Amino acid sequence: MRATILPALLLGFLFGWSLHKAGLTHYARIVNVYRFTDLTVLRFMLSALVVGAVAIAVGGELGLGAHVPLPPTTLLPNLLGGVIFGVGMAGAGYCPGTIVAEAGEGRLDAWVAGLSGLIVGALLFGMVQPRLMPALARVGALGRVSLAGLTGASPWLVLLVFAQAVVLLLVLVARAGREPA
Repeated sequence: MRATILPALLLGFLFGWSLHKAGLTHYARIVNVYRFTDLTVLRFMLSALVVGAVAIAVGGELGLGAHVPLPPTTLLPNLLGGVIFGVGMAGAGYCPGTIVAEAGEGRLDAWVAGLSGLIVGALLFGMVQPRLMPALARVGALGRVSLAGLTGASPWLVLLVFAQAVVLLLVLVARAGREPA
């Protein structure tokens, strides 16, 4: 077990360190995404999604790792979870990664409010999940689907279109952030 957890711990440390060095652990940075006044976090996360998707696809093709399993898609649990996550993140000004990174920086608000909310939320979910999820999972259960599978397109084409859409969005965000001359 130790050999399997060490790479995950190392990657988690590197991710937290990257968040810290980029200044993405600051409360104001996260809250200002929702105010549309500082989109640095959005740019970082969209870039990370594209880099991660390409790395997983290339690594899988080169045999450097197993292909990522495709979990079943269930619309209602995903929608409810996204709403709860978004409301909690917007209200607290933290996401789970930045809570841990800020706690690592020694910030008291992250230790008191952030980590306690993270732990309480995880415990509550653990208590209600066995009874609630089976009922919710029946609503909008689509099975193991992907955009490539639904459209019949090559996964590489879907990845290319996704990357281009992210680049276009990043360009639009950069242009919107500039003051008119």
